[in-house]
Amino acid sequence: MAQRQDRGDSRGVKVFLYFIGKPRDPHANAIAEDFLRRAARYTAAEMREIRPERVDLWARHPSALRIFCDPGGKPMDSPGFARLVAKAEMEGRDLVFLVGGHDGLPAGWAARADLLVSLSALTFPHEMARALLAEQIYRAFATLRGHPYPR
Repeated sequence: MAQRQDRGDSRGVKVFLYFIGKPRDPHANAIAEDFLRRAARYTAAEMREIRPERVDLWARHPSALRIFCDPGGKPMDSPGFARLVAKAEMEGRDLVFLVGGHDGLPAGWAARADLLVSLSALTFPHEMARALLAEQIYRAFATLRGHPYPR
């Protein structure tokens, strides 16, 4: 998927947006990729599909803040999400986000996350959740940098 280079504005913090499962529509990731491309103005950001049986996010990102999307997770508004990103930047911690597939998160992964976040009380297809999450990532960085986008 799309890899972005670091612009140096975020104290070396990197954003990783992982998702499980292939989208039904090959264009489904385009919106998420666009928002991560925008976020790349502020931080290194990448998005990629993973297969849970082949990836150990804890070994790959030992000091990162691992935030997984889950319907039962903590409801969060955009200002709260921006505060979460700001705290990670202050601590110099990478941000790892995970969107589960059509069956949700793999067994046992939710308990190991640093934070479970609900994107909405509504139910969305996982392709839509990727786009929503990528937009919130961009919105948070734009807010923290004083960009007019979040008005």
